[in-house]
Amino acid sequence: MELKKVSSSLLLLLLFAQLALTELAQDKPESDGEEEEGADEDDEEEEDDAESVKEENGVWILTDANYDSFIADKEIVLIEFYAPWCEQCKQFAPAYEKIASELKEYDPPIPVAKVDGPSQSDLGLRFDIAMYPTFKIVKNGQPINYKGALVKDELLSKVKEVASPDWIPPPEATIVLTEDTFDDVVNDADIILVEFYAPWCGHCKKLAPQYEEAAQELGKRSVPILLAKVDATTETKLANKYQVTGYPTLKIFRKGKPFEYNGPRDTEGIIEHMIEQAGPPSKQIQALKQVQEFLKDGDDVIIMGIFNGEQDLAYRTYQDACNTIREDYRFHHTFSSEIQNFLKASPGQLVMLQPEKFNSPYEPKMQILTIKDTLSHSEVADFITNNAVPLVGHRKQSNDAKRYSKRPLVVVYYGVDFSFDYRVATQYWRKKVLEVAKDFPEYTFAIADEEDYSSELNSLGLADSGEEVNVAILDVAGKKYAMEPEEFDSDTLREFVMAFKKGKLKPIVKSQPVPKSNKGPIKVVVGKTFAEIVMDKKKDVLIEFYAPWCGHCKKLEPVYLELGKKYKNEENLIIAKMDATANDVPNDKYKTEGFPTIYFAPSNNKDNPIQYDKSERDLDSLSKFVEEHATKLSRSKDEL
Repeated sequence: MELKKVSSSLLLLLLFAQLALTELAQDKPESDGEEEEGADEDDEEEEDDAESVKEENGVWILTDANYDSFIADKEIVLIEFYAPWCEQCKQFAPAYEKIASELKEYDPPIPVAKVDGPSQSDLGLRFDIAMYPTFKIVKNGQPINYKGALVKDELLSKVKEVASPDWIPPPEATIVLTEDTFDDVVNDADIILVEFYAPWCGHCKKLAPQYEEAAQELGKRSVPILLAKVDATTETKLANKYQVTGYPTLKIFRKGKPFEYNGPRDTEGIIEHMIEQAGPPSKQIQALKQVQEFLKDGDDVIIMGIFNGEQDLAYRTYQDACNTIREDYRFHHTFSSEIQNFLKASPGQLVMLQPEKFNSPYEPKMQILTIKDTLSHSEVADFITNNAVPLVGHRKQSNDAKRYSKRPLVVVYYGVDFSFDYRVATQYWRKKVLEVAKDFPEYTFAIADEEDYSSELNSLGLADSGEEVNVAILDVAGKKYAMEPEEFDSDTLREFVMAFKKGKLKPIVKSQPVPKSNKGPIKVVVGKTFAEIVMDKKKDVLIEFYAPWCGHCKKLEPVYLELGKKYKNEENLIIAKMDATANDVPNDKYKTEGFPTIYFAPSNNKDNPIQYDKSERDLDSLSKFVEEHATKLSRSKDEL
């Protein structure tokens, strides 16, 4: 009986265990499903976290990810773009938190936010942030720049002013010109800056707020300086008349006469440049002593117009010529008979002289041009530029771009110093250069201080040559040639220049090692392979010049890789990139003034590459650019 009871108990236990295992097995799939659902929820939570907005001491923290969702339903928001390392930002932080506290109590409340500009590069680029702190009042999605002082009450007052329902944006200070209004406005202005733009142009969009701010400030002057703009895509006759070939193109007009604008393209730069441009281009000289001082102690060419008075036709032609190239030279004029006699010149003449230290027996001490009635201001300007540089001048960082941009340029490096103690040694070597320069008028010769150009000497491989004097030739295509280190004299210099003239020299090219394997979707270009890959006339090439440290380049990298993959089977199209900080670009048509810079080099026109100038750097925009300019796509654009 006891045995039967035990057996029954064991049987019951086994039965319960079996049922438990069955239930467990049935529950398991449900449990897995719950885990998968939980994983999806985690992903959603991560996305929500990215877009969620945190608050710190009453100030909302905005990022590239959460900005749009945060701003979408808000009528007005105050935003500070700051940098963690910026001392002004740190000092203003307590005041900014007080502003946030006060605006939270405003009726209706106004959110106050901040953006870490350096880390949130998309927003920095979107709002064109160039300095910290920068404040934007965003009303109905449109940013309004705060240009006031970094003072709590002033910033608070401006926000409340903009928040008022009665507030309307100030009228645009930039004048909009069309073919019907252009001549009336431009011909009447003593000076006016005109921007020819295209609505789709990325550079134009970036310039627009800077240009408008400059227009507002310049319009407040006692004698206002006007800024205007022309939509060159609709006003095509005006664009053609003034030879607009790219966007934006800026031109200065003086009483209807156009002059190239060569100034900065930021607010402060435009303001300063236009104020300087509004003044007379030539300074009147009344005392002979000033001319004598120019000759004795000057460091640049002396340009002097001799006239009877301001009513002279020659004087007006001279002024127009000066305006054409006023950024590059200092101009003078005189009505003094004493100065006229000293220079042995006559009224209506332009006299150009070099300072005494640049005189030589191989060139005239004075260049004279008689400004006849038939002479145009452009011909006068050409005379100035053609005679501005002495046979062997002093190339410096300060005059390099304006005086020594012409190529080929023969540069002789040593310890150049025209002060009293070192003048003899400086002139000793310069005289040896003069003896050669006189026989090669097609080249520009200059001396340069080796310390001023230490980095250039290093790139030439001459920094540790051990020689007192080193020589290089800089060619028209950006190529560089270095003279083998040896004792310098006129004969060795002459031999070097002759070898260059006969094409016997090999250029020096800074280059990373040539990649052992280069079969990826993006072809890597280095200095040594630039000509072979980019200048290959059988292929179209899209090339990106980048810097390893550039944030915009890093952001572009995955998009650019996708672009390479998209066209990897195109035999006649190469998608390439080049580290412009580690390699020379041996062609001056491919200029890189910022990163990334992208050019399309068509197979049939390698010396005229097309620069990608749009702000959008997504796959579709880049693909459209490639397909628009490609000459040898093997498949139709629809297939791509």
